Amino acid sequence: MAPIRTEWTRLIRFVAAETSRVHIGQPVDSNLDVGLASRLGQTFKAHEIYGSPLDPAAQVTSSELTVKTLLSPLSREDIKIVRCLGLNYSDHAAETKMTKPAFPILFYKPVTSLIGPNAPIIIPAATQPVDQHLPDYEVELAIVIGKPAKNVSEADALDYVLGYTGANDVSFRKFQLAISQWSFSKGFDNTNPIGPCIVSANAIPNPQAVPLKTTLNGQVLQDGNTADQIFSVRETVSWLSQGTTLEPGTIILTGTPVGVGFVRSPPIYLKDGDEVDVWLGNGIGTLSNPVIEENSVASRL
Repeated sequence: MAPIRTEWTRLIRFVAAETSRVHIGQPVDSNLDVGLASRLGQTFKAHEIYGSPLDPAAQVTSSELTVKTLLSPLSREDIKIVRCLGLNYSDHAAETKMTKPAFPILFYKPVTSLIGPNAPIIIPAATQPVDQHLPDYEVELAIVIGKPAKNVSEADALDYVLGYTGANDVSFRKFQLAISQWSFSKGFDNTNPIGPCIVSANAIPNPQAVPLKTTLNGQVLQDGNTADQIFSVRETVSWLSQGTTLEPGTIILTGTPVGVGFVRSPPIYLKDGDEVDVWLGNGIGTLSNPVIEENSVASRL
C-alpha cells in the first residue's frame, strides 16, 4: 500500500475575515506557529484549499484569506471516532508507579469532548470542587487516519496516516482512579482541545521523534518526546486495525509523557482562570486554551 501524499503540508481550518465563513487552508508562512499567533491576536494568511481535509486530492490554491478565527483542523462532523491510548510512555508509567502494559490500554472519547484552539476547557459541575476531582493536563500526539485500515502490518501502518496534530487529553483523576473504564473520566463535553493544524504524514517521516510540552500559566510541566512511547505509532495503528476498520477521520491519541499534575506533591490541577498550552514540534505548534469552571460560567452570565 502506497503512503498518502497530500498537496498541502500543514492544514488549518478557520473563519476568514473576508467571507465570515469556514474554510480550510495552508498557512502562507510555512514557519509560523499558527496556534501561538492566534492566541496573541496576530494577523496571518492562508492559501485556501479546495476539497475536504480528509481528501488527499484537495488542492492548495493561490487565493489568500485572512484567518479571523482559528478552529480545530477537523470538525466534529469530519471525525469518525476518537480512540485513545493510556499509559503509553515509559517515564509516565514510572511516575505513576504503574507497570508498563503488555498491550495497548484503549479507551474512547465522544466527539462532543473535542474543542479547538483558544476555546475554553469547561470543567463541568460534576467534577467540582477541582481540588477533589483533580482535572489534569496531558499533551499528546494525535494520529489522523486517512484511508480505511484493517488488519494492517506494522511495516505498512504509516501508509494509512494522513497526518498528525496535537491534543490535550484533559482527565479528571477522581473518576479515572475510581473505576476501571476511563472513558467517563476523560470524555466530558468541551474538555479535549485538538490542533492547531494537521501536519501531513510525509512531512513527519519519523513520528517517534516529536518533542512535546505542556505549559500551565507560564510554567513548563511536561517536556517529553514521542521516542519514549511504549507502543510506537506503527504498532498502535497496526494493533487497533486488527479485526476493526479504522475509517478515514479516525483520531488516535497516543498517550502522554512524564509530568502530569495528580502525582506531584502537592498535586497540580486545572482550575478556573488557568491558561494551558500544549506544544508539539515538527510544525504542529501551540494549542492554547483557557480553563473555566462551569459554575463560574453561570455566575458570569
